[in-house]
Amino acid sequence: MGGLVEGGPTRSGHHTPAIIVEAPVNGTDAANVRFNAWQFRQILGRGVRGILLCQAESAGAVRAFVESCRYPHHSAGVDPNLPSPIERMHGATREAASGRLGLGTRGRGSEMTAARVWGLSPEEYMACCDPWPLSPRGELLLGVKLESPEGIANCEQIIAVPGLGFAEMGPGDLGLSLGYVTVPRDPYPQEMRQARERVFAACRKHHVDFLETAAPESIIARIDEGVRVIAGQSEESAVIGRAHQKRSMPV
Repeated sequence: MGGLVEGGPTRSGHHTPAIIVEAPVNGTDAANVRFNAWQFRQILGRGVRGILLCQAESAGAVRAFVESCRYPHHSAGVDPNLPSPIERMHGATREAASGRLGLGTRGRGSEMTAARVWGLSPEEYMACCDPWPLSPRGELLLGVKLESPEGIANCEQIIAVPGLGFAEMGPGDLGLSLGYVTVPRDPYPQEMRQARERVFAACRKHHVDFLETAAPESIIARIDEGVRVIAGQSEESAVIGRAHQKRSMPV
């Protein structure tokens, strides 16, 4: 991350590219995610702009993921009926209501390093390092990959968790669990087409952007379908996609 800062601003004028890191931990259950929350803190402390949680399988795991990435002074989406800090100091405990988040658990200590990468003061960084679009001023992007039968089964509840900016169906590992040794590609087998549509529908319902790969020959169809986060390494795809949407990079 420091090398990206030293390399100067991007062609679009940003301080660094918007780096999103795939965390090592899998989102199988809340206990596993909370036990490994140090990974999110270390990753965010380096100044990245987002984190992808792979193998998300339960809403509880994803809530723990979002909470682990947030500072406790941010309150958007947090259950207002949770005990106050003073009440907690006196031993009060209460779980967040269904559909609500608990308080963030990220602590101080890394904001100075991360703020330098973002080109902000530590105070400015702590104000805007919160998940978008949950926080309108937030500039942190959190996503999940649904790549197991359990993840697909629970995708509606997972994608409804406040704080997510994008989600994807992982065809590689999902295909492997279904018996496909080689990675299935579009057009997918029927069961994977159904899984994709289920994840995509949940994203539309909860205003979470859907992520998918695209090539130059498919980028326009993906955009027209509603895919809003494009994965891939083709500059040609980006050029075609920008032209189709009448967008241009700053000079």
